[in-house]
Amino acid sequence: MSERGKVIVTGGSGLIGSALTAELAGAGYEVVVLSRHPEAVRGLPDGARAVGWDGETVTGWGAEVEGAQGVVSLAGAGIGERRWTKKRKRVLRVSRTRSTRAVVQTVQRAASRPAVLLQMSGIDYYGDHPEDERITEEAPPGTGFLADLTQDWEEASRPVEAVGVRRCLLRTSMVLAADGGALPRLTLPFKLFFGGPAGSGSQWVPWIHLRDEVRAIRFLLETEEARGPFNLTAPEPVTNRELSRTLGEVLGRPSLVRAPAAALRLALGEMAEMVLAGRRAVPYRLLEAGFAFEFETLRAALGDLL
Repeated sequence: MSERGKVIVTGGSGLIGSALTAELAGAGYEVVVLSRHPEAVRGLPDGARAVGWDGETVTGWGAEVEGAQGVVSLAGAGIGERRWTKKRKRVLRVSRTRSTRAVVQTVQRAASRPAVLLQMSGIDYYGDHPEDERITEEAPPGTGFLADLTQDWEEASRPVEAVGVRRCLLRTSMVLAADGGALPRLTLPFKLFFGGPAGSGSQWVPWIHLRDEVRAIRFLLETEEARGPFNLTAPEPVTNRELSRTLGEVLGRPSLVRAPAAALRLALGEMAEMVLAGRRAVPYRLLEAGFAFEFETLRAALGDLL
């Protein structure tokens, strides 16, 4: 056991999970990455190891929870990987709720329970807010597929509170990273000189640099008073139009080719909600708790990543 203790990360081989594993292992934690294919997990830092998990039960990993300092639950099928058919919607929902319930059951059964469960969520919880109001964690839940999905995801982890485990909900915005996530897909049209805003361009786009995402998760892991929902988003959200203009300026490309909303809905179906809906979410509770961002503005984040 490391001096700082053990942290279990589900979904630890994904974009956020890999960066978080490196952050925690570098800080002296023992990190256990749960994966369906642990033999295929490569590049783990010293202090981290992969353990097999089917994503649905406690089989094979339940003993790891005993005496752990915390569990970070990130597991869930990728939202933007394919069109939202009825079958795909079920996969998205089941992959989140079933894996979360398995984590909860494991924590409940442990003789020496972890102190905290950090549960991945999303700012889609709030639904679409076309107005300019700042959305804090006190805002009510919204409607629509993503909002409903996120609310069910959060609710699945609630029972850990009844057994005395601190719970933090990580309402994460678009995570910007150089080698994965949304940014490579956002920059491609600009590199081909076809970049521009989507729809009206007025919809708000909360974002966060990957470095701040993992720092915020570690901060909440280590801050004993922190509990409940936290918006993991940079302090300065931008409109889609501002996002496009800044991307173009950083890349030295024009930002003139607008993607009409009707065309996006035709091409993506209901999944167009991901780029056409927006909300001006801000990290009120994270800042109130004392967290300091490294990248507060989009230009600083893109300048670092690109």
